[in-house]
Parts: sequence; C-alpha cells; structure tokens
Amino acid sequence: MMTISPEDRSTLVSLARGAVESAVCGNAPPSPDRTDGLFGEQRGCFVTLTNQGRLRGCIGTFSPTMALARMIVEMGQAAAHDPRFPHDPITPSELSELTVEVSVLSPLEKTTEPEKLEVGTHGIYIVSQMGSGCFLPEVATDMGWDAEQFLTQCCQSKAGIAPHAWREQATKVYLFTSEKFDH
Repeated sequence: MMTISPEDRSTLVSLARGAVESAVCGNAPPSPDRTDGLFGEQRGCFVTLTNQGRLRGCIGTFSPTMALARMIVEMGQAAAHDPRFPHDPITPSELSELTVEVSVLSPLEKTTEPEKLEVGTHGIYIVSQMGSGCFLPEVATDMGWDAEQFLTQCCQSKAGIAPHAWREQATKVYLFTSEKFDH
C-alpha cells in the first residue's frame, strides 16, 4: 500500500472532522475540494471517533461507491451517529474532545489460510451466510490476540456467527492492510 503524505493525511482528517461536526450540529457536510490522485480513488475507509480512548463511533466501508474524499465525509457523518450508541450520542460540547482517526484500506484479498495472517498488519473481514464482521489491524495488537483469537473474536463478537466459523469452507475470510492516522 502506498504511503499517504502528511499533507494528504491532514486534509482527509480535516474532512472527517468537518463531517462529524456537521452531523452533530445539524449543518451541511463539507464538500471535498480535491478529487485528484488519492482523493479521487475508490478506496475502502473507516472513520473512528474516540474521547480519551473511549470509542464513540466507528463506521467504514470495504465497498466504496464514490471517490475517497467523498467516502470520508460519508463515513464521518455516519460515525457521528454510530448505531451502537443510541442512548449516548456525541454532543456539540464533546466535539473539541474527540480524536478523529481515518483509516484508508488496501483492496480486500481473499485467503484460504486465514490463520497465517500477520497480527498487527492485516485486518480481517469475515463473511458467511449468517453474518459478517470486520476488525481493523490494530484491534489484534490492542487486545493482545494471536491470529486465531483475532479470527474467533471477529466471528463471535462482530459477525454474530459461530466462533470458529472462519475455519469452515463456506465462510469467506478477506485480509487487508490499513493506513491509519489522526491529527
């Protein structure tokens, strides 16, 4: 995966922050100024919101339908209203305390040997007929999990399927890398 320049990182995080602020305050979302290079590519992305290390929202996509700059705005707005926090929404007074992180993803690669993933390097996206779920690469290292624990936890807690469904032939496991940054 290419390395994203500090200037481009700053621009993407500013877009995400503007999207979060507009969603929380009920204003029009920011409109990306740039559509050249990386900004115009269709890339998967996530926007993660934390307040002093506490998750406040994380929404993303592996299937972009528009240019990255526009997807960042869409994901930022969605993260501001993450459905996991219906009774504890982000408030305007909390905005200055939020850390806004952007993750730009590589294309998904299907694997037939998921247990060989590189912990801390690969994220996972697990898909079965009963559900799907994903973890960004840093989740395994943050939780101290090895590859099998990472896969099992994703099945059980994110996809809502049997813990070892990742071992089944009918379950598809995809790997990806991510460039994550904030400012």
